[in-house]
Amino acid sequence: MNSRNQSYAIYILLFMAIIALVVYSWSSQNSSQEALTINQVADEIKNGQIAKIVQDETRLRITKTDGTQNTSNMDANASMVEQFLQLGVTADQLAPAAIQLEIKPPSPWLNVMTFASYVLPFLILAGAFFFIFRQAQGSNNAAMSFGKSRARMFAGDQPTVTFADVAGVEESKEELREVVEFLREPQKFIALGARIPKGVLLVGPPGTGKTLLAKAVSGEAGVPFFSISGSEFVEMFVGVGASRVRDLFDQAKRHSPCIIFVDEIDAVGRQRGAGLGGSHDEREQTLNQMLVEMDGFDTDTNIIIMAATNRPDILDPALLRPGRFDRRVVLDRPDVRGREAILKVHVKGKPLEPNVDLASIARSTPGFVGADIENLVNEAAILAARRNKKVITQEEFEESIERVIAGPERKSRLISAEEKRIIAYHEAGHAVVMNALPEADPVQKITIVSRGMAGGYTLSRPAEDRILMSRKKLVAEMISLLGGRAAEELVFDDITSGASNDIERVTQMARTMVTRLGMSDEMGPMVYGQKEELIFLGREISEQRDYSEAVAQKIDAQVRTLVSEAHQQAKALLTQYRAELDGVAELLLEKETITREEFEAVFPTPQPKHSGTPVMLAASN
Repeated sequence: MNSRNQSYAIYILLFMAIIALVVYSWSSQNSSQEALTINQVADEIKNGQIAKIVQDETRLRITKTDGTQNTSNMDANASMVEQFLQLGVTADQLAPAAIQLEIKPPSPWLNVMTFASYVLPFLILAGAFFFIFRQAQGSNNAAMSFGKSRARMFAGDQPTVTFADVAGVEESKEELREVVEFLREPQKFIALGARIPKGVLLVGPPGTGKTLLAKAVSGEAGVPFFSISGSEFVEMFVGVGASRVRDLFDQAKRHSPCIIFVDEIDAVGRQRGAGLGGSHDEREQTLNQMLVEMDGFDTDTNIIIMAATNRPDILDPALLRPGRFDRRVVLDRPDVRGREAILKVHVKGKPLEPNVDLASIARSTPGFVGADIENLVNEAAILAARRNKKVITQEEFEESIERVIAGPERKSRLISAEEKRIIAYHEAGHAVVMNALPEADPVQKITIVSRGMAGGYTLSRPAEDRILMSRKKLVAEMISLLGGRAAEELVFDDITSGASNDIERVTQMARTMVTRLGMSDEMGPMVYGQKEELIFLGREISEQRDYSEAVAQKIDAQVRTLVSEAHQQAKALLTQYRAELDGVAELLLEKETITREEFEAVFPTPQPKHSGTPVMLAASN
């Protein structure tokens, strides 16, 4: 029975008790209003008006000769006959021929009912106050369970998630198969003196499947799975977090072997002593208790704690040392094969058109994590249902990619003819520059239909996933981003606010090249500015500037130089391909959206595309 049903049952019992008490009191009141005194009963016996008397404890039920009934009360210290004789009634008048006397045995429920009549009102009042207080506290802050763990337990006998449901992280799954094997056969490891890792830390960007992988480990091992978030430990009351940690580990020991999974452990596992409050705050006491509990695991406990975070750099070193979180499993963004495998998992059970190309969709989604791909497939299914289709086609998948990246189309947005022409030339400028640069990614689609906050956009797709970015590649991206601004200057002899996001991205890219990547000849291969952040302070406050004002001026000058050179190259390319720029813009004004084939029909690629990856120079003699 869950907590809601328990509450309903208690409310029903309280209601029935109140009804019973009211009925009992009403009957008692009515009976007391009709009762005769013992002296009146004696007088009526003398006058021969009473035919029968039934004694029930101290209560008398009287039946008169005319058939009417009354009640009376007698003294409990003497018998009924003795009391009547004392009141002047003769023995002949009490003889069986004159009156019928009946004495019932004492009822065992009388004392109970009497006691309940006194105690029950107080119980009802106490219960009412308890439930009012509990409702005021809320379901998550019940007054009597502050120190209890909020972990949710999932039984391992009927797993809902296994390794087959997790794709794109094959290396991570292999790392965790040892954990599964230990939970299944711990004696195999113990016999060889091996010590299984006590803790496994899952590290990766949001949406890469950390929580899903932890559930899959539990499903594969067939053991109980305790899931809790790091934020659920800490409350405003001192000592609650540490108490919940103790209760969690006590529960785990009772259900051993099992898995404890702490999601977003950085909420409670941040470095100690780094905050403004010193080392005596509630969060740090909770962390201390967690460290103690992890050290208390015996070799035969068979409990493994798993935790997930996307900020491993801010965790306390004591939490990461061997003996606590021994193993770190990294879940990175999936490559094209990983994305295709994730797509296959999420399209199971969904009706697809036979010609749907999952490999092409995977190539069109660089940088997507598992959560993004799940959302993509769901958006495609919603689009197909909206169009009253029975199957999901390639068209829905391609459109859902754009919805995830840029947002839904805003076809109802009213745009004047002048603004529409500016947007068309802006997007055509991006596309022409991208196509003219061999290091830039190929153009896939151009549209002037608004999506999200953008008036239009140009979609490009890399030929393959990259790990390294060359300087030439970064410069090509900067030139491509400034292509829209350069087209406005070239065609309209004026500029608009439409390039604000482009300028922001270019500036940030240029500054990163100078200060972080060492791609400036004048500044050299050095890093300027420390990235170490004070954990409880804002990023702006924690930025450490370890260079002089003179160096800062040089950095600004180099950033300005990179951006200016990219802008000049964009203008030069558009001047060179002005006819193609006009042709693409006119086609956009006509169709609003053009594909890669339509674009290349107007402007064929002048140079073969390549990734921009540095090539090895020929060795000199």
